Amino acid sequence: MNQGAVITADIVNSTQLSKAEYKKLTKNLTAVFGEHQYEFFRGDSFQVFMKSPDKALQILLQARLTAMKLLGSSMPVADIRASIGIGSVKLPVKSFQTATGDVFILSGRAFDKMTKDERTILICDEKNKAVNLGLKVVSQFIDYLFQRLTFKQAVVVYELLMERTQTETAK
Repeated sequence: MNQGAVITADIVNSTQLSKAEYKKLTKNLTAVFGEHQYEFFRGDSFQVFMKSPDKALQILLQARLTAMKLLGSSMPVADIRASIGIGSVKLPVKSFQTATGDVFILSGRAFDKMTKDERTILICDEKNKAVNLGLKVVSQFIDYLFQRLTFKQAVVVYELLMERTQTETAK
């Protein structure tokens, strides 16, 4: 089995978006997902599969910032609530509905657990329970920071996560 990562997510406050805004958001999210496999389902939910887990958090943060900066208001209207599961997966992944591998189950179960905890991000590793404690602290800190981001801050952080220089970001 190979290692991979799965992001299981939904768009927070999607019902407050107009059809045009929702369409723009999904188009922008598709650009963030790039070459990774992804699938939208049940309207405002999606999964993204990465063969290598090293970019999963960056992609999730880019997706969250894409939603937060969508409307250009002083405080973000939309957000992304998501879990990242890191674990084994059988390649190739042809369909998310029939994918085998613990990473899909892990990500989905973590996501279901999140809705009860009122968290917006959770990261878990299938095999390394000790690492999960550190990942929990990291995800709680990210939650803390993102709950306080303004629109302008979201735009700046997004540009920096896209690996733009400070000069490019300032323009």
